[in-house]
Amino acid sequence: MKRFDYKAHYAADGRRVVGSVQAENEYNAGKLLVERGLVPDEVIEFGSKGQVSRRITGKDKLVFTRQFATLIGAGLPLAQSLQTVAEQTANKTMRGVIEDILANVEAGKTLAESFGKHPKVFNKVYLSIVAAGEVSGTLDESLKRIAAQQEKDAQMISKIRGAMVYPAIVLVVIGLVMAFMLFTVVPQVENLYADLRQPLPTLTQIMVGLADFLARFWWLVAGVLVGGVFLLKQYFATDNGTKVKDTFALNVPIFKGLFRRLYMARFARTAQILLRTGVPMLDSLTISGEAVNNVMVQADIMAATEMVSAGKSLSEGLSNRDYIMPFVPQMISIGEKSGKIDEMLGKVAQIYEEELDEQIRTISTMIEPVLMVFLAIVAGGMIGAVLFPIYALVNMF
Repeated sequence: MKRFDYKAHYAADGRRVVGSVQAENEYNAGKLLVERGLVPDEVIEFGSKGQVSRRITGKDKLVFTRQFATLIGAGLPLAQSLQTVAEQTANKTMRGVIEDILANVEAGKTLAESFGKHPKVFNKVYLSIVAAGEVSGTLDESLKRIAAQQEKDAQMISKIRGAMVYPAIVLVVIGLVMAFMLFTVVPQVENLYADLRQPLPTLTQIMVGLADFLARFWWLVAGVLVGGVFLLKQYFATDNGTKVKDTFALNVPIFKGLFRRLYMARFARTAQILLRTGVPMLDSLTISGEAVNNVMVQADIMAATEMVSAGKSLSEGLSNRDYIMPFVPQMISIGEKSGKIDEMLGKVAQIYEEELDEQIRTISTMIEPVLMVFLAIVAGGMIGAVLFPIYALVNMF
């Protein structure tokens, strides 16, 4: 089944409508519209030329999950719930995904299988929780847990990005000030010294040389920067590059504690939700390792998974790992003794999320004076390159 977007009008009164239908081909789509009393004006296959697709954001998936969970919890049939959510979805790309899921469900597929046809939209964590919810008859609760997880992930990422906004603004301002000084003020000082036939001070000569180089070879600098970023992205897409990038995140000064807490919180929260939903332990660990989004942490979790499959306890498997913080196996050990591993994982996630908030605030506070010192050094150097020559001339005459 394919999705076709249409523009049509009612044969009875001429009212114009837009929407989409599921059909095998364009002819069948038009036939469906006629059966509904519509006269097709335009029928276009979704994703074809001329069809603009919007990116599906985390917010789109969160809203869909929340709405779907609410309708299922209210007792509406699965197909009707999907149809209702599709009609309320503003993002056409997301709507097309939902309608494709609906078509598969109506064709007899399970909900998890239908979601699984869109791996770029729904990850393994999502699919596993949905599958477990279907089997256990707690689909609405499972969907609510997914939505809660999505919200927490979005909040953590938003806080980290928010902490980076101020430094980014300051660095942009520094760059603009440097560009202004280099291309407007420094050349005037150079011309003044040239008119007086006096040699430029060393610092000013460096600034003049830099300004001259950038003015002549800006295209080379831009090319090197763009090419460097492109090659770096290509390298990080390789297995070795991914390891280097992820290892750097776990060991970079100042930020390593933040990243380690982020990964521990993500692992614990994901594992908690999967276990509470009814996903088997080994599957939960495998999926949680992938959800962490760091191959080095994932390798430690997979090593622990192998030990669990060999009969060891999870706390033993996670102990003495390079990138698993000691508090995690300690809390899991308590959960193993009390039979409440999922509850302990939830507490671990909560503790690390709170520590993450505190560390973000601490880093934000630390960054401000560091940036101020850097700004003072840059501004001082620029001012020195401009004012010292002028003072020298005044003293000379």
